[in-house]
Amino acid sequence: MESAIRDAPFGQLVRFLTNNKYFQYPEEKPGFKLPDTWLQLLNPGDETNEKKIEDSNQRKEHGEPLSRASTQASLPFTEARLEADELHEIEKVKSIAIIPTKTKDGSILVDWYYTDDSENPHNWSNRKRALIATIICLYTFVVYTTSAIYTSSTEGVMKQFGVSTLIASLGLSLYVLGYGIGPLIFSPLSEIPVIGRNPVYIVTMFLFVIISIPTALVGNFPGLMVLRFLQGFFGSPCLASGGASIGDMYSLMSLPYAMMAWVSAAYCGPALGPLLSGFAVPVKGWRWSLFISIWASAPVLILMFIFLPETSSATILLRRAQRLRKIHGTNRFMSQSEIDQRNMRVSAIAIDALIKPLEITIKDPAVLFVQVYTAIIYGIYYSFFEVFPLVYPVDYGMNLGQIGLVFLCVMVSCIIGIALYVSYLYFWMNPRIVRSGFPVQESRLIPALPASFGPLIGLFIFAWTARPSIHWIAPTIGITIYGATVFIIMQCIFIYIPLSYPRYAASLFAANDFFRSALACGSVLFAHPLFGNLGVARGVSLLGGLSVIGIVGIWLLYFHGSKLRALSKFALSDQE
Repeated sequence: MESAIRDAPFGQLVRFLTNNKYFQYPEEKPGFKLPDTWLQLLNPGDETNEKKIEDSNQRKEHGEPLSRASTQASLPFTEARLEADELHEIEKVKSIAIIPTKTKDGSILVDWYYTDDSENPHNWSNRKRALIATIICLYTFVVYTTSAIYTSSTEGVMKQFGVSTLIASLGLSLYVLGYGIGPLIFSPLSEIPVIGRNPVYIVTMFLFVIISIPTALVGNFPGLMVLRFLQGFFGSPCLASGGASIGDMYSLMSLPYAMMAWVSAAYCGPALGPLLSGFAVPVKGWRWSLFISIWASAPVLILMFIFLPETSSATILLRRAQRLRKIHGTNRFMSQSEIDQRNMRVSAIAIDALIKPLEITIKDPAVLFVQVYTAIIYGIYYSFFEVFPLVYPVDYGMNLGQIGLVFLCVMVSCIIGIALYVSYLYFWMNPRIVRSGFPVQESRLIPALPASFGPLIGLFIFAWTARPSIHWIAPTIGITIYGATVFIIMQCIFIYIPLSYPRYAASLFAANDFFRSALACGSVLFAHPLFGNLGVARGVSLLGGLSVIGIVGIWLLYFHGSKLRALSKFALSDQE
């Protein structure tokens, strides 16, 4: 726990104020000694050690990894990553010294000291990793909840500022647009080792909480809309890097389970927002929902400030190199990221981060389908925030609080989706990987094949049972079917992308978030006119018809995905 606090912003602040007297790193503590192989590089002379170091350098040059500990930062989600995970589990028990690399210019490449180095995120205890994953999930949940928590306030905003329903709904759509644009900026920033993930998290979450205060108090409609957009924008780093932080800590076999918790937090957040504000707004007024977001986000910010450490291995090793240079009074200690980015310009990094996702999306049919399909799914998901008030209060006489309770069906659908997907991983996929190694990437889409029919079925059940003559549970079951199957589809797609495009996974996830958030933003605006002109039954049926694109696309991707990847210069082919 001390190491988590030390690496969190609170611990770093204490270190700065006390000149590193408290929360010291191993290198700073009395009696610390570098491993012998490191000292040999600083003070050459022992031929045996020199031979070991020379052998290690040759092995690295020929692509042979010395250990999971020393290679984990650079390996994508491939067979090599799986093998390195397994090797690391064996090596960290033995506590093997990792022989450092000496570069051609005489620099010592800073790495982990031993295979069980406690600073390596993959060596953190399960308790520490669970704490960090929980904080990231809470962070994600609060940001997503704040998006839909506004829906209960729409009627009050209309009366307060004299605007139409369509204009008032901008408070939701602009927030969603904000957290779609944010990752395009914050994702590449968090990948720069000299910055790391934590500064981006803390600074933006602090601004999120601060902006939430005037958002709840603002006295004019344009100001409210601008502040809602900024809320979404500064809340977006959890979308851009939350999954990356979890990936920093967990092995390839454990990662899907941890990712499910994070995706569940994002999935359930918008659904529970109306529940949190539905009973309070009619009694306390429309601003109450915005006050709730302050009360929810401020404690999470405090938790992040005290307990959330840096998880990026590249950043951790860079800071270790800086400490070693200071302690030993030499500039020979260098991290790999410092060497890699020595001649790179920030402008070049930024342009590549913005242009590359768009280029891949346009040129690669598989990626284009994934972006379009997830955008449609997300757009339909947010359309429900407009159709629920047209069904449950009108046909079943429910109030705002009761409508919020109906949204609990999304949480139920999420639990069902988790149970089905975990069963698939635990009883089929993971045993197959252990027995036979990694299958082709398209095998990850198997659960999505039957699930792809779920959105169509669920939407049509909702569309044609949402009427006073049929019990309210019938359309609610339709939403549950839709939600459970969409959860499974998204899990399959989100693991297929990094497996097939490991080099560009972070950029593609940022682009995916932008595409789906942009369509969700638009769907909030066009949903009300759509349902107003066509009616609920025909309007939702139209959305169901759009989901047929996903059925065709998923099956085509499963059977022909390998051919598409073979033609793509961006994808990882089966031969690699």
